[in-house]
Amino acid sequence: MSAQLSQNLLLAVPLAPLVGAVVAGLFGKQVGRKGAHTVTILGVLVAFILSAMTLESVINDGARFNQTIYEWMVVGGLKMEVGFLVDGLTAMMMCVVTFVSLMVHIYTIGYMEEDPGYQRFFSYISLFTFSMLMLVMSNNMLQLFFGWEAVGLVSYLLIGFWYTKPTAIFANMKAFLVNRVGDFGFILGIGLLVAYGGSLNYTETFAKAGELAQIKFTAPLWGSDWMMLSVACICLFIGAMGKSAQFPLHVWLPDSMEGPTPISALIHAATMVTAGIFMVARMSPLFELSDTALNFILVIGSITALFMGFLGIIQNDIKRVVAYSTLSQLGYMTVALGASAYSVAVFHLMTHAFFKALLFLGAGSVIIGMHHDQDIRNMGGLWKYMKVTWITSLLGSLALIGTPFFSGFYSKDSIIEAVHASHLPAAQWAYYAVIIGVFVTAFYSFRMYFLVFHGKENFRHKPFPGEHDHHDDHGHHEPHVPHESPWVVTLPLALLAVPSVLIGYFTIAPMLHGDFFKDAIFINHQVHHAMTELGHEFHGAAAMAVHGLQTLPFWLALGGVVTAYLFYMVWPAVPATLARVLRPLIVVLENKYFMDWINENILAKAARGLGLVFWKAGDGAVIDGVLINGSAHAVGGIAGLVRRVQTGHLYWYALVMILGVIGLMTWQLWPYMWPQLKTLTGL
Repeated sequence: MSAQLSQNLLLAVPLAPLVGAVVAGLFGKQVGRKGAHTVTILGVLVAFILSAMTLESVINDGARFNQTIYEWMVVGGLKMEVGFLVDGLTAMMMCVVTFVSLMVHIYTIGYMEEDPGYQRFFSYISLFTFSMLMLVMSNNMLQLFFGWEAVGLVSYLLIGFWYTKPTAIFANMKAFLVNRVGDFGFILGIGLLVAYGGSLNYTETFAKAGELAQIKFTAPLWGSDWMMLSVACICLFIGAMGKSAQFPLHVWLPDSMEGPTPISALIHAATMVTAGIFMVARMSPLFELSDTALNFILVIGSITALFMGFLGIIQNDIKRVVAYSTLSQLGYMTVALGASAYSVAVFHLMTHAFFKALLFLGAGSVIIGMHHDQDIRNMGGLWKYMKVTWITSLLGSLALIGTPFFSGFYSKDSIIEAVHASHLPAAQWAYYAVIIGVFVTAFYSFRMYFLVFHGKENFRHKPFPGEHDHHDDHGHHEPHVPHESPWVVTLPLALLAVPSVLIGYFTIAPMLHGDFFKDAIFINHQVHHAMTELGHEFHGAAAMAVHGLQTLPFWLALGGVVTAYLFYMVWPAVPATLARVLRPLIVVLENKYFMDWINENILAKAARGLGLVFWKAGDGAVIDGVLINGSAHAVGGIAGLVRRVQTGHLYWYALVMILGVIGLMTWQLWPYMWPQLKTLTGL
C-alpha cells in the first residue's frame, strides 16, 4: 500500500514562494533590496527542499496524494475545488521548477543589481513560481486553468518589466494576445470534457475516457460525425500550442527576449513553456484514445522543431539564438507526445530545463561581461576573460546538441527513436524533420559558441553600447575588456552544469523503462508501440551512449559542429557569400516566414474589421439604435403626444370629456344602432 504524503507539507510548497512574493511586492520599500531577495530566495529554497522530500517519498516509499484541499463551490452538482495530485510526474516537475527557480533567484542578485525595480522583479519571479507549482500540483481542470492563466499573467508583467521601453511593451502585449488565442481553445476543450464527463476532477474524467471516446456529434458546417474526444483533445492542444509556443502560435516567444535575462531562463527553460507539454502528458488517458489528435500533434511539433531551428541560424542577438533553440526543442517534446512517448517528452522537458536554463543564464553572464551588448558579431575570444561562463556554456551546448553521455543525448535520441518506431501516418514526416533538426541545432548552437568565445576579439574595435572610446595618456585607444561575472551569477551556472551533464545518465532507466510514471501516464501499448520498441532496444545508459557514437544523429551533430567551425573560424567569407547567393531564402528567414506580417496585416486587420462590424452594426445600430435608444425615442414620442393633450384650459378638458362620453355611448349602443341604420339607408 502506498504511503501518504502530508497535506500541510504539500500546501507549504506553493505557499512559501507566495509569501515571499507578497512581502517583496507589497513591503519592498520597508524590507529593502536585501530583504526582498532574502525572503524570496528563502521561500523558493523551502519549496525546493519540500519538493525534494516529496520526490524521495514518491520514489522510495511509493507515496501518493490525491485529495481536495478546499471546496470552493458546487454548481448544479459540479464541484469546483482546490486539490493536489502528487505522483511521479508531479514530484519531478515540482523539483525541476523549484530548482531552476532557485538558481534564477540567486542569479538575479547579480544581474539586476543596479535595476531600480529590484524588489518588484523578485516579487514577480516568486509569484511566477507559485503559479507554476499550482499548475503542476493540481488534481482538477479548474485549478489547472487557474495556474495556466496565472503564469500567463505574470509572464506578461515580466516580459514588460522595463515598461518605459516601447519594444518591451509591444512584446508583452503580443505574448498576452497570442496566448489568448491558445487559451480560448484550451477552455473550449475543458468545457467539452466537463459538459460530457460531468466533472472537473482528473481521476473522475479519466475513469470515463472510454465512454467519452464513443460520443460523436455532427459538425455544423461539414455535416459529418466527429469524435467528441478528438475535438476536445485538439482544443486542449491548441492551448498547449500557445503556452509551449508551437507553430503558428510561436510568434510571441522570440520577442519576449525583451524582458530581463533571468526571466528568459525561468519562462523559457523550465516553467511556462513546458506547461503545455506537462498538460498533454497529464491528459494522456484521453489523448491515447484519439489518433486524430496525435497525428495533429506530430505535424505541429515537427514543423516547429525543424523550421524554428532554421531561424536560429541567422540570429545575431545571443538571447534570440537561445530562444529559437527553445522553440525547436519544444517541437521535439511535442513530437514525442504525438508518438505516444509521453514519458520521453517529459524526460526531455526535465533535461532541457537544466541545460537551457544554463545557456540562458550563460548568455546573461556574457551580456554582463560585454556591458549589455547582445550582438554576437561584437564578441569573440571571450574564453580568456570569462572562464567559468565559457566552460559552462560549452557543457550546455554539448548537452543541447545531444552529445553521447550528456543529458540531452539520452532524451533527444529517445525522441528520435520513438518517432521512428511510431506507426501513425504523420510519424514518417516527423522523423525526417527531427533528424534534419539535429544538424541544424548543432550548427546554430556552435555558430553562437564559436563567435562568442573563440576567434577574433571584435569588441576591441568598437566601444560598448552607451560608452565612449577611452584613450590613455598617449592618446591610444583603450577598449573596455570583458570581465567574468560575480559569484552570484557563476554559482548558478556551475550548479546547473552538473545536471546538464549527468542527470540523463542516472534517470533514463527509471523514467523511460521503469515504473516511475506507472500511474501518471497511460499508453495503449496494443495500438501505439513506440515505448515498447524503445524498451526492447535499451540495454543500459552506458551501452546506449556507446551505441550512440555509431548512429546517424551523432554524425549529423558532429557535422553541424564541424561546419560551424569551418564557416566561422576557418573560412569566415563563406557565410557572407552564401548569404548573397541565397538572398531570397535569407529574406524569408529574416522576416520569420512573414508570420508577423500575416498576423499584423491580415489576421489582426480582419479581426479588427470584424470587430468594427459588430461595433457599428451590432452594438451601435441594433443594440444602441433599436433596443436602447429606439425604446427611449418611442417613449419620448408618446410622451410628446400626451403633452399636447394636457393644455391646462378648462374648456378643452370639458370638450374632451363630452367627446369621451359620446364615444363611449356610441361604442356601447353601436350594436343596436347599426341594424337600424342599415334598414333606413337600404344597405
